[in-house]
Amino acid sequence: MGIRKKNKNPPILSHEFVIQNHADIVSCIAMLFVLGLLFEVTSHVAGLFITVQHNVTITTNEGPEELAVNFFHHGPKDVATMFFYMLIAIIFHAVIQECLLDKINRKMHLSKIKHTKFDESGQLSTFYMLSCGWGTSILLSENILSSPVNLWEGYPHTLMPFQMKFFYISQLAYWLHAVPELYFQKTKSEDIPAQVGYISLYLAHIAGAYILNLNRLGLVLMVLHYFIELIFHLSRMVYFSNQNRQFGFKVWAVLFVVGRLLTLSLSVLTVGFGLAGAEWQGPNLATGNFNTPFVRISALAGICATQAFMVWKFINFQLRRWRERAQSLQLQLRKPAPAKGKSRRDRGVAANGIDGVLANGADSPRTRKEKLS
Repeated sequence: MGIRKKNKNPPILSHEFVIQNHADIVSCIAMLFVLGLLFEVTSHVAGLFITVQHNVTITTNEGPEELAVNFFHHGPKDVATMFFYMLIAIIFHAVIQECLLDKINRKMHLSKIKHTKFDESGQLSTFYMLSCGWGTSILLSENILSSPVNLWEGYPHTLMPFQMKFFYISQLAYWLHAVPELYFQKTKSEDIPAQVGYISLYLAHIAGAYILNLNRLGLVLMVLHYFIELIFHLSRMVYFSNQNRQFGFKVWAVLFVVGRLLTLSLSVLTVGFGLAGAEWQGPNLATGNFNTPFVRISALAGICATQAFMVWKFINFQLRRWRERAQSLQLQLRKPAPAKGKSRRDRGVAANGIDGVLANGADSPRTRKEKLS
């Protein structure tokens, strides 16, 4: 009987099969929505998933001709759009992993734990970099940074330009895709609660700003937070390549403290003072106005609690680093000093074997031959 070769391909529809081929499976599902646009019967349904919904056309009389401008607001159809772009995020996640991060990991030869952290930082660095650039371009094009008053003036900000609307849809879709990625990446069961809590914080804050029509404040805080997180993950990737390069962590520590202060200041200024003194007070679902004392207090409480939690994690991180550094210094001090060189006489004695060890029989003194009379 011949030796049976073990089949490396897992059974179809098994867990291992889905994990290994999840990018291809998701690509096929996304392609079905795209193909649905080609047929008149399914184009309307496919359009709900692919195109941005809830648009409003406003005509402006600037110049001699009327100009039609499209704006968007949030609504229940956004759930379908977020689902489709969640699939796109899963595909991009797999492409970045296979085409970039896996090739770098093969050259670096990292341990399993560092390999996982390096992949996490690589994925998040790419996302934060793209989001920072995209968000900054929206802030500049909409002239939001020209004055802090723009953060609350004209509230509720129900109408958004296409770029801002699509930015929020993409952000929510990305953090939603992180939930199935826990299964695809074979995350340990003991790490899942922390990861789910981490993802839930992002979803709660982004969705809160989106639904409560605080999209301008949310956009500014997202860009600020993403930039600081980008510095951290880039520093961690550099640290894994060379552990002597820790300057990035010092820069991140300073920016982290500044970022927390700016986040609290802008939040209190916008929600606590700007909206509190606004002309339109009281809930009005028709106009999207949520400017009530309860909503303002709840929003500020949520932001302050999150910032306090992040500061607590930051302090623990710094204390752990200082503790590890102190332990490494103690280990270096406890190392025994190298033995001093022996004197020439001792070396000669040891070489002759009197010290208890004979390196070679030829080194021992020769015995004298007695003369026969």
